[in-house]
Amino acid sequence: MTNQPNQVDPESRNWAMIAHLSTFAGYLVPFGNIIAPLVVWLMKKDELEFVNDQAKEALNFQISILIYVIVSGILILLLIGIPLLIAVLVFDLVVTIMAAVKANEGIRYRYPLKITFIK
Repeated sequence: MTNQPNQVDPESRNWAMIAHLSTFAGYLVPFGNIIAPLVVWLMKKDELEFVNDQAKEALNFQISILIYVIVSGILILLLIGIPLLIAVLVFDLVVTIMAAVKANEGIRYRYPLKITFIK
């Protein structure tokens, strides 16, 4: 499967977009940003290859963001954590929306500054 948008079926595009957007559940439920894409990945990983790839990408990124938030929280004691935490949250919001748009177009999105935990 290539990055050509027309080669990904609409069902895969929708589920991949849902995997990325589901990370916003973290704003409502503790660890929802990790649980929601994990659920999408576990449900669709064997059925839809594009969703398998994008849900793992979203999950890895959200685990990375959690680490960055924890580090920022610790750095609040040194006062540099507050702007760092704001920057991490804004970065998360922006690139997650970019990922969802690309997934909806059928293009594999790769998050910047992501640590790969799940291959």
